[in-house]
Amino acid sequence: MAAVAELSGTESVLVVGTGMAGAQCALGLRQGGWRGRIALVGEEPHRPYDRPPLSKDVLLGGSDSTAFDIDWEQLGVELLLGRRATGLEPGVLHTDAGPLTHDHLVIATGAEAVALPGAAGARVLRTVDDALALRKALTPGTRLALVGAGWIGAETATAARALGCEVTVVEAGAQPLPGVLPAALGAEMARWYAEAGVVLHCDAAVSAVDEGGLLLAGGGRVDADLVVVGVGARPATGWLAGSAVERDATGAVLADERLRTTAPGVWAAGDCVSYPSARAGGRLTVQHWDHALRSGGAAAASLLGADTPYDPVPYFWSEQFGRMVQYAGRHADGDEPVHRGAPGDADRSVLWLRDGVLTALLAIDRPRDVNQARRLIERGAVLDVALAADPAVPLKAAAG
Repeated sequence: MAAVAELSGTESVLVVGTGMAGAQCALGLRQGGWRGRIALVGEEPHRPYDRPPLSKDVLLGGSDSTAFDIDWEQLGVELLLGRRATGLEPGVLHTDAGPLTHDHLVIATGAEAVALPGAAGARVLRTVDDALALRKALTPGTRLALVGAGWIGAETATAARALGCEVTVVEAGAQPLPGVLPAALGAEMARWYAEAGVVLHCDAAVSAVDEGGLLLAGGGRVDADLVVVGVGARPATGWLAGSAVERDATGAVLADERLRTTAPGVWAAGDCVSYPSARAGGRLTVQHWDHALRSGGAAAASLLGADTPYDPVPYFWSEQFGRMVQYAGRHADGDEPVHRGAPGDADRSVLWLRDGVLTALLAIDRPRDVNQARRLIERGAVLDVALAADPAVPLKAAAG
């Protein structure tokens, strides 16, 4: 792995990617004392912006921009926008607007939406331009078909219903978030769709998209004026082909515990990085806001010479159907589920324990549980099951 960079007043850093990870890295470098040149290179023409509000405030018309409130010029950070990375060789980043030289480089190009075969006419929701265009189309009475009952599908369905659209969601799995949550929790979430007036079809694969909607593999169809696909994302790293930066089978950049890649002088952060986690017992690729925030800062600290492993407790949230859903940690098959509250309660949590140790928590409108769980997972706390199952008992009080 590459050696840690020396602090210098003349060396330059290029950060490729202007999302949360890239922005936090540039900010962390300058605030951490980097005196040399820092440039943020982004494919989009927009100033660095936040993505979670796209499926909420932007779709609902509350905002047209989610740009970070950062004075980049005052910080002395150059914004090189509208430049798509096309290749990398030692000391040179190739873009469609010409080569850029550097002493050090941070890869933070994030992830791109997975395309659905046979769905050339469908839309995705990944950028602010996607959100603005979709908002214009989501008028009252519009028939919207969403492919995928994951986090983005639920959030988009929530916004579309609020805008007066007729919404149908098609999911290939047996319930929402298949493979992410146990079947019982997925079934509970399916009821949220029905309560919101959203038609949900599970165990339904899409074979094609035409001008009138979706064609299903089983022979049926869903009539729609508009189709949006949300079936996942993959690291946006195709531009690294042929470089010294090694990637895994998904395209994620392989980094060490300090977020250094296999290419000298190159780091990685955000949705596009795979890093070793002692906590998880293997490598992780995380595509959520909190990871982008933390890993961007961690990459900056590593470049500045810090020697602290990057291994936070994973965390994410989703606002859907009038509920705040939050998840911390990482559970595995065989972990013991412990319920704080009964299924259907307005607010409740599910814990997962491994030999008594808290590994993960899913909370529905219980932010205090999440805040305490993150600290308990961090220190590997053993919980008293009876106390942990009582929603009236603070979670921290169940720790030994």
